[in-house]
Amino acid sequence: MTADLTGTYGPWGVVAGGSDGVGAAFAHAMAARGMNVVLVARRVPVLEAFADEVRSRHNVEVRTVALDLSTSTALSELVTAMSDLDIGLFVYNAGGDDRSADFLDKDLDTHLSLVHRNCTNVLEAAYRFGGPMVERGRGAMVLLTSGAAWAGGAHLAAYGATKAFDLILAEGLWAEWSGSGVDVLGLVLSATDTPSMHRVLGPAGSTRPLADPADVANEALDHLGDGPTWIFGAENPTGGSPLGALSRRDAVVMMSGGKVSAPR
Repeated sequence: MTADLTGTYGPWGVVAGGSDGVGAAFAHAMAARGMNVVLVARRVPVLEAFADEVRSRHNVEVRTVALDLSTSTALSELVTAMSDLDIGLFVYNAGGDDRSADFLDKDLDTHLSLVHRNCTNVLEAAYRFGGPMVERGRGAMVLLTSGAAWAGGAHLAAYGATKAFDLILAEGLWAEWSGSGVDVLGLVLSATDTPSMHRVLGPAGSTRPLADPADVANEALDHLGDGPTWIFGAENPTGGSPLGALSRRDAVVMMSGGKVSAPR
């Protein structure tokens, strides 16, 4: 259980994608445990309003950095903006996909932007912020991924692939940095009650309960040292893929809602 974040990891935490949904929940949970937070998001009015909310509720320092995390310069700009801070915890939460659609029904630039936000910049964040943590001998990184990472699925080809990248990256970093004082957690989420999820679901909503972002954030912070992988809501959160007993083909069919017409 990790309650004393600042004593264990350092005085400042970063939430990339930290203005609403799960990112906002992480910011509140970190601040409630005494950690100062840097909020990174693209929409300036929303970002600033949320920063004021965190300051007033938790009496911690809050900085904001307005960045589009799909751009090639975002992480270098973020490093420059925080060069005077001792970053103890980095949560990479950006990377949702607001629209489920066939691969060819999205333009190429949309796919490439998703890959840059969910893969290239996640790797760059791990390198730029994880390196100093390893050098200091303390720190933690949380890379948010998704149940879409377990297998390919119709309407999720690019998104699921990026989330599989995040999952494997987190697990590999955990293995490399084990014993260095730096904890790495690949946090696997299913459907969660966020604005992004509601945009995907549309007016029909969900037929199953959605996870509470506050529960997600607090559980992850409690288990930062229990990596490499934490599957929120699972009976065995440190276990393997829930599709592990299936063949790869059957797993893909299940992820696609059974609507696959490929010949057997």
